[in-house]
Amino acid sequence: MEVTFFGVRGSIPAPGPETNRYGGNTSCVAIRTHGGSLVILDAGTGMVPLGRQLMAGEFGSGHGRAAIFISHAHWDHIQGFPFFAPIFVPGNRFTIYGPGRSSNMLEGILEGQMNPHFSPLYTMRNLGATIELAAVNLDEDEEFVESGLLVRCFLNPHGTTKAIAYRLEEEVDGQLHSLVYASDAGYAESAPPEGALALYRGADLLIHDSTYTPEDQVLRVARGFSSVADAARCAARAGVKHLALTHYDQDYSDEVVDALAERGRRLLDEEGGKEIRLTAAREGLTISV
Repeated sequence: MEVTFFGVRGSIPAPGPETNRYGGNTSCVAIRTHGGSLVILDAGTGMVPLGRQLMAGEFGSGHGRAAIFISHAHWDHIQGFPFFAPIFVPGNRFTIYGPGRSSNMLEGILEGQMNPHFSPLYTMRNLGATIELAAVNLDEDEEFVESGLLVRCFLNPHGTTKAIAYRLEEEVDGQLHSLVYASDAGYAESAPPEGALALYRGADLLIHDSTYTPEDQVLRVARGFSSVADAARCAARAGVKHLALTHYDQDYSDEVVDALAERGRRLLDEEGGKEIRLTAAREGLTISV
């Protein structure tokens, strides 16, 4: 799998000279599988530059197909969807997975931001592409296959709501490659539940919420985000191979994120994860899994 980051900020977009290196768009990650399928994780404003890039290929001619996995419906994770150019092209097909007890509930969530008070689009039914919605079944041990990937999920705590963490696995030539995406996780007393660790365990790449420094997180516990210390602790306890930090606070400059990454490295080492690779995700970065 080729994993490319298009948005790594949390809460609101943060454009400007202080965020040029890591980028100011909100959450969006694109995965190109070994089999050639496209999977998109979250639909924040990073989805807009992703869409522009895709229009140069099969999505521009109406022959594109992708699956979109949404962690939860806070606006920084869905606000790029109405501005994602490929959804206006007839012939393109998208399957959207996300929170909700039914596909109708998921549709209502996405339709909400297209209310005429907020958007000139009015409704998803005015889009050119074919869109299928599928609410994620979060029953224990539930798994399904999408785009040649085995998908498993866990519902992480996130303040007053919850966010879906996804594990995607692809078998290539008898070898299993695994990616976990865990954005917007706020663990009680910084102790991840065993279900979360089970989902993360042994992953080749763990993309984990790293919104705050530990000091800032203490002041904002109710928001339901992780600190870099939480991310390092999860990576070490789950024995992952590579930890990618993401979902930085919108007020953190590039220099603050640099320091966050340096601190993450020290914390990983202290947690017994010296062999774990650490990367601070930035827009345009591609990681091979």
